[in-house]
Amino acid sequence: MLKVRTDHKGLNGLEKAAIILLALGEERGSRLMERLEDDEIREVSYAMAGLGTVSGKVVERLIRDFTERFAGTGELAGTFDTTERFLSKFLTGDRVQEIMADIRGPAGRTMWEKMSNVNEQVLATYLRNEHPQTIAVVLTKIRPEHAAKVLGLLPPSLVQMIVSRIIKMEAVSRDVLEDVEKTLRSEFMANYVRTLGHDSHAIMAEILNRTDKTLFDTIMEPLERRLPESAQRIKQLMFTFEDLTMLEPQAIQVLIRNCDTGELALALKGLDEPLQMRFLTNMSERAGNLIRDEIDLMGAVRIADVEQARLSILRTAKQLAEEGEILITDRSDPNNSLIY
Repeated sequence: MLKVRTDHKGLNGLEKAAIILLALGEERGSRLMERLEDDEIREVSYAMAGLGTVSGKVVERLIRDFTERFAGTGELAGTFDTTERFLSKFLTGDRVQEIMADIRGPAGRTMWEKMSNVNEQVLATYLRNEHPQTIAVVLTKIRPEHAAKVLGLLPPSLVQMIVSRIIKMEAVSRDVLEDVEKTLRSEFMANYVRTLGHDSHAIMAEILNRTDKTLFDTIMEPLERRLPESAQRIKQLMFTFEDLTMLEPQAIQVLIRNCDTGELALALKGLDEPLQMRFLTNMSERAGNLIRDEIDLMGAVRIADVEQARLSILRTAKQLAEEGEILITDRSDPNNSLIY
């Protein structure tokens, strides 16, 4: 729950300006805000997005000269959503997305700087369903060290096509670059912000996924005592679809029997060949061939649809574990203690 601001003394000038603009309402406030310079809009937007809930008393104190008009003002919610709606009243959609992306991350002034700061696994998962030429363009625009990490996470057959296109690539026209940037901003970055920017548990899970066991225990043990629900949520988020390939063959077979064939094929789309084989080799030859054919016939698919299919199968796995049908163990624990 957001903390309610009840004391105006701790507010800085930008926060006070943001509160007054919100109190004026989206129509009146936006007419004032559109008169600001770009850097001023950005600074006020940062302050507005971080306000949280502001008590009516603080609002009244800050706009004392307008007490009669605003004496009845209730609480204000300065959040990402209210800030985005506010900006949309006087800025274009692309400009709003650019400012909000700066506020909510990842860091970077240009789209390519932002893409260079996206987790390589997340970026690779998205790109593997794109056309090789598009992937080639993206990899030539982000930082070389980041491109190398992303390239290493893509299927070998796709890597060969990408490398071939990069080698043969001539100067990319501005129109093509703008189209790619627009697609990345609308289809990838917006979804990335929604899934990670709003979910602090997901961010913490991403961090803990990259820690060793000693640090993990140092963080999680006190957290489980103080905030057991949050600790459980983080543990659930740390278990990924790829982790299912680490199950015992019998458990994978039970999981497959409880999954929809079409959904399983969609979930396996774009998965690395060795990971795909962990599922396919636990099916009958006929069933495995049917899944392969279905994957090949799909063509390009939306990453959001693939992620949804994988989440559905993850939920099925967790339900089966809770019912005692399969065992899911903690992959960070050398003693293989049970999570479910």
